[in-house]
Amino acid sequence: MKKIDRYNFKKAFTMIELVFVIVVMGILAALAIPRLERDIRQEAMSNILSAIRYTKHLALVDDKRDPRDNNWQKKLWHIRFAQYTNSDNKTRWFYTISTDDDKNSNVDKKETAIDTATGKYIYHLAGSSTINSDESPMIFIGKKYGVDTVSFSGGCANVQHVAFDNLGRPHVGIYGATNDSHTYMSSDCLITIGFEKNGIDDINITVEKQTGRVFAN
Repeated sequence: MKKIDRYNFKKAFTMIELVFVIVVMGILAALAIPRLERDIRQEAMSNILSAIRYTKHLALVDDKRDPRDNNWQKKLWHIRFAQYTNSDNKTRWFYTISTDDDKNSNVDKKETAIDTATGKYIYHLAGSSTINSDESPMIFIGKKYGVDTVSFSGGCANVQHVAFDNLGRPHVGIYGATNDSHTYMSSDCLITIGFEKNGIDDINITVEKQTGRVFAN
């Protein structure tokens, strides 16, 4: 008779072990849900911070100052936040990065920056419900992250844009500029980004006066 080695039997999970595994998986799933919400906030923060810093970079390498031109501030590289209405008549936030080279207060697609990651325009026509295939998907922060409020206060109150000059200094009110210093930001700008989904904290982005340093919390 063949002797059976009791140590060669393969053990299966007991009921208690299975219950324990299910409980652990439930705890991990509960921890993962708020983590997903924080990821949305972090992604939106990284996107917008990168866009503002990219605007500043373009200004640093492309000097728009011209003391012979009383309206040279209109040509400064700037980031502007605006809204469009989608097919369901719901407004969505987006941003553009551009320079008004012809100074007609109407930024055209040819005057906008190019998204280096996709090669597409950082541009969209405010109010248009049609998103074109040559427009960067990164700019549609309402559609992408559920951003439903963008408000400006401090040195950029009552505007929807921040511009930079070749020294990285921030400007506001550039479309009403004359050849003087009134467009220089007089105090730090605070941009508050809110989300339509409950439980996601607002993003507070600061653009420092004079230095143009950009950071968020």
